[in-house]
Amino acid sequence: MGSYLVLFGAGLVAGTLNVIAGGGSFLTLPILIFLGLPPTVANGTNRVGIFLQNVAAVWGFNRHRVLDWRYVVWAAVPATFGAALGTWAAVRIGEDAFRNVLALLMIGVTLWTLWDPLKKGRRLLEAGERPRVAPLAAGFFLVGIYGGFVQAGVRFLILATTTLAGLDLVRGNAVKVLSVLIYTALSLAIFAWQDKVVWDLGLALAAGTVAGSQLGVRLTVLKGHRWVKAVVTAAVIAFAVKLLVMG
Repeated sequence: MGSYLVLFGAGLVAGTLNVIAGGGSFLTLPILIFLGLPPTVANGTNRVGIFLQNVAAVWGFNRHRVLDWRYVVWAAVPATFGAALGTWAAVRIGEDAFRNVLALLMIGVTLWTLWDPLKKGRRLLEAGERPRVAPLAAGFFLVGIYGGFVQAGVRFLILATTTLAGLDLVRGNAVKVLSVLIYTALSLAIFAWQDKVVWDLGLALAAGTVAGSQLGVRLTVLKGHRWVKAVVTAAVIAFAVKLLVMG
């Protein structure tokens, strides 16, 4: 019972953060590993919470009528193809190798986000230019590969992609959650097929992430672009400090 409560609490925090900005798996993956799961099994189990969280988040964004379906196909289709490649690599890699790769990716993603990849996209938004589908599709193919492999930190990359394509952070968040939902369904199926999902722990985590996702949707819609940008920046700094302290 104690493990379930820990996972529910972690899921609540991670679900809220994932919808607003990203990085929730930086919290949930280490907790799953700490609870005794092998790293690749923790990676698969983590997808249960991610999948159900995004089901709830898509419903919430659609209810608030901010989900821009015109751009979803350009994001979701290439992301799903990329996720198939990334998930295949994740289930084939050894436990020690995955742990080392995860540590390097966490550091790399954090440093990259501190470089401010949203700067060019903000200029497009300020100029009032129409969102561009080519960089959206190319970016989401790479996002799918990364997300299929590890997921942790992928939302920072997604928000950078949607902003560079010219979507504001509210619409970008809405496209993000539906795209992640679609490719996570494929990733979860592959992990489950390879027997790398512990369903009871995954569902306890999911209960928290679903509740957190609704809080995240509400905060995103009510607070708008400027507030979401501030939270993204704060989240990046917080994870950078965390990595430096852990190192």
